[in-house]
Amino acid sequence: MHDDLRSAIDDLFPSLQRTLEDLVRIPSISAPGFDPSGVRSSADAVAALLTDAGFEDVRLLEVDGAHPAVFGEIPPPAGAPTVLLYAHHDVQPVGDLDDWDRDPFEPIEENGRLLGRGSSDDKAGIVVHLGAVKAHGGRPPVGVKVIVEGEEEVGSTHLGEFLAQYRDLLTADVIVIADSGNWRVGQPALTTSLRGLADCTVEVRTARYAIHSGQFGGVIPDALTVLARLLATLHDADGNVAIPGLVSGLADDLDLTEEELRAQADTVDGLELIGSGSLTSRMWRQPAVAVLAIDAPSVSNAVNALVPVARAKVSLRIAPGDDPRRAMSTLVAHLEQHVDWGAEVTVTPGAMGRAFSLETSSRVTEALRTAFQEAWGRETVDMGVGGSIPFVAAFSEAFPEATILLTGVADPTSRAHGPNESVDLDDVRKGALGEAIVLRLLAN
Repeated sequence: MHDDLRSAIDDLFPSLQRTLEDLVRIPSISAPGFDPSGVRSSADAVAALLTDAGFEDVRLLEVDGAHPAVFGEIPPPAGAPTVLLYAHHDVQPVGDLDDWDRDPFEPIEENGRLLGRGSSDDKAGIVVHLGAVKAHGGRPPVGVKVIVEGEEEVGSTHLGEFLAQYRDLLTADVIVIADSGNWRVGQPALTTSLRGLADCTVEVRTARYAIHSGQFGGVIPDALTVLARLLATLHDADGNVAIPGLVSGLADDLDLTEEELRAQADTVDGLELIGSGSLTSRMWRQPAVAVLAIDAPSVSNAVNALVPVARAKVSLRIAPGDDPRRAMSTLVAHLEQHVDWGAEVTVTPGAMGRAFSLETSSRVTEALRTAFQEAWGRETVDMGVGGSIPFVAAFSEAFPEATILLTGVADPTSRAHGPNESVDLDDVRKGALGEAIVLRLLAN
C-alpha cells in the first residue's frame, strides 16, 4: 500500500547502515568517571545528521551539569499534527573488554546483525528516525520534532530541567519513543507497560578495622557473611521477591516458552528459573530484585582477616501501579530490619523511576500497529517491558495531551547493556519503513 516508502527505504538503507556504524564508533559513554567529550562528539555528529536530513533550527540543548541533547524540527504543513521523535545517543560502559569478541566501538556486520556498543540501545533509534524522515524526501506530511537525549543511560538525571527549560520547543501531538524493542527478531511490538525502579546501597559493618581471622574467628562475624545473609532475605525459597507490600500483577502469556527464554538469556545448563506465575508476568508485572554489585576484598587480595565492612548495590524493579517512593521506603525498611547478629547497617537510597502503562486503544496506536504490520508483514504484538525508562513518565507529565508510542528495533537477543551488543539490520530497515508509514497515517 505504501510501495513508494518501501522503495525509498530500500534505496536509503546502505547509507543508513553506514550512519549507524559511524555513530557506534563514537564512545559516547555518559556514566560518571568517563570522558564526557565522547558524548559531546556524539551530539555534534547527530546534529550534523539532522541538518543533512532537512531539519531546521538544529541545535544542542544545554542544561548546567548535563550531557547535551540534540534538537531539530520540520514545521508541519497547514492543519497537520506534530510528532516528536525521541532517541538517545549516549551508551552504557562496555565492562570487561575480555567479555567482548571484538572492539566494542568498531562495528562489524555478522550474520545480518551489526555488533557494537550502542548498536541497539539506542543509536539504531536515531537511524530509524532519520530513515523515516528521509523516506519522505525530508518533507514528511506532518510536523516532526526530534529530541536525542545524551544521558538516558544515567537515568535521565536532568530531563526534568530539560523539559522545564525547553517545554515549548518540544510540544507535540504525538510522541514516538524509539528506546524499547520488538517481541522477537522479525516480529514488531508496541510496548504497553514498563516496570519502575528503586535502588539503594547497603553497607554492613561489624568492626572498625580488619582483625585476625584465627584470633577472633568463631566469635566475631565478618561483614561479608552478614551481608550475604542479609541479601539472601530478599527472596523466598522459590525465588519470589520477599519484600512485603509490593504491587504485583498479571500479563498476557503470549507465546513465550521457557526454552526460548533460556536461549535469549544464554543461561548455563541446569539453571532453575525463579519466581512463580507466567514468564511474562514475572518479567513485566511482578517486582524483581537483584544484587548488582558488591564492594569487598577481591579474591586475589584476600588475607586471613575478618572483613569489617562490605557494601552492595540492590536494584528493585517495581510493577506498574506501584509507587517508587513507597517501594523505596519498603526496600530500605526490609534491609534495616533483617540484618543478623546486631551488625551495623546503613542503607543509602539511590535512583527511582516510575512504572508506567501506556494507552493502547487510540487511533494513534492503531496507526502504529497498522504501519508495523505492513512493514514487517506480521502482526504487531502488544508487550510489556521489565526494564525502567523513567523519562516516559516525565514526558507524560509534561505533555498530558500527547499520545505516547513506545517502540524500538532491539530484540531479546540484542544484549543491550552487555558484551557483544548487536541489532538485527533487517529490523532496523523495517523499523524505518514502519515509522515512515506511521508519519503518513498520522497526517490523515
